Amino acid sequence: MNPKVILGQTAFVNPVLAASGTFEFGLKFKSVANRLGGVVTKAITLQPRVGNPPPRIWEFAGGVINSVGLENPGLEKFCNDVVPLTSKLLCRVVVNIAGFTVDEYGELAARLESESIDALEVNVSCPNVKEGGALFGQQPSVVEAITALVRRRTTRTVIVKLTANFVDPVETAKAAEAAGADAVTLINTLFGLALDGNGRPFLGGRNGGVSGPALKPFALYCVDRVAAAVKIPVIGCGGIMSATDALDFLSAGARMVQVGTANLVNPEAALNVWNGMKEHARRNRWSNWDTVVGRIRRQD
Repeated sequence: MNPKVILGQTAFVNPVLAASGTFEFGLKFKSVANRLGGVVTKAITLQPRVGNPPPRIWEFAGGVINSVGLENPGLEKFCNDVVPLTSKLLCRVVVNIAGFTVDEYGELAARLESESIDALEVNVSCPNVKEGGALFGQQPSVVEAITALVRRRTTRTVIVKLTANFVDPVETAKAAEAAGADAVTLINTLFGLALDGNGRPFLGGRNGGVSGPALKPFALYCVDRVAAAVKIPVIGCGGIMSATDALDFLSAGARMVQVGTANLVNPEAALNVWNGMKEHARRNRWSNWDTVVGRIRRQD
């Protein structure tokens, strides 16, 4: 079987990525990263961010709520100290970028154009920051403006990470496509609130983003609708814990998948997902992923 997937100008050796915010920069577990299609870095902003105050994680039966708040070293330190290390990874490196104004996305894209990276994931969907984030991703016109600006400032593959918080991602996916995106990722985490025993917000940032297995049915629904509505590839994520989960997303129309919360439980989770997918492909004698992608619609 040929496991490769091409998005824009970027060829990935397989369809499994480690999701942003759950695998740092791929450097702590290089033996895992090197066997994946790629690693999506934690979100990078122009200036360093300390993130939200602790506590930042609330566990519940179906996953977690995180309120990290885009903690990261900032663009310059990332370029100077991190990129020289990630450039040695054998997998593709996708840099997740987050701005607090439309112009900041353009600045980030332009600065990263000279770095040894493979693609940009434009984050317009983070739910645990007060400015930008999901507020941008809820407005198709803003998604289009950000995507168009990034497209003008880079030759790299452009992936737009969408939110499903109080917005139809079909509309924002169409906006990203119209502005020149090579692919879209969905879904990011959903808004969540956790309370302590005294009825007060538990998380230091008050609200957070819900992730984990509880998201899978809704994420699949979103991927199914968006994949049918746009011509650019969809990267599916939301509650992928196993190869079966990943194949469900491909069946719904995704071309690739991202493994997120599972990495927090087991650093080899994404690799286990990929190994399981390979075994499914071998057992079913698939020649490529076209056999699987979007098969839900071939059975309607």
